[in-house]
Amino acid sequence: MKIIEEAKKRGAKTLSEHESKLLLSEFGVPCTQEKTATTADAAVAAAAAIGYPVVLKGSGEELAHKTELDLIALNLRDEKEVREAFKKLTSSKQANVKEVLVQQMVKGDRELVVGLTRDAQFGPCVMFGLGGIFTEVLEDVAFRVAPLTRWDAMDMMEDIRAKKILGEFRGQPPVDREVLADILIAVGDIGMKFDDVAEIDINPLKIMNGKPVAVDALVVLGNGSK
Repeated sequence: MKIIEEAKKRGAKTLSEHESKLLLSEFGVPCTQEKTATTADAAVAAAAAIGYPVVLKGSGEELAHKTELDLIALNLRDEKEVREAFKKLTSSKQANVKEVLVQQMVKGDRELVVGLTRDAQFGPCVMFGLGGIFTEVLEDVAFRVAPLTRWDAMDMMEDIRAKKILGEFRGQPPVDREVLADILIAVGDIGMKFDDVAEIDINPLKIMNGKPVAVDALVVLGNGSK
């Protein structure tokens, strides 16, 4: 795939968040509306096209840990706030930020995680569980060996301890399990098709009006050949 091949040519070990989402989108994974921008004017234009409120993030393949580097500005509501955030991010002393990602602000209390790892014995394995800060704290996740059938994907949802979070929640509708199953299957398919994809981390996968949306994503490249 072009995104992967171009990343390999420049010696990248990961895809940027935006590139990761472009890859996922090719396989039908719902992702945030977003645009990259290298100037404040372009960031403002992107925000206007997407619709306020928006999020600005430092963008680049070397910026995998944006939260720790303080490279995320949330809930920006107008042009003034976008310009201020752009200036702050691009003048960061923590990292060299050459462009920003302007992204729709996805509201939702429920955060899930979907991932892919490569096991030495079983090959590509899909992971699903609670996302956000709870991924590492609670370790409530399930794994299946790719490729996944729809039955596998549905069964994973029943495997986590906090499966009730997939039902009606705080006045919000239940999670669309069919769409969620599509995402799990798609991540497994990416792992099967591209040996160069060593890991995938979609975290958080937020639930907005019952629909899963990939808010942040990272694709780690390995030394495959496909």
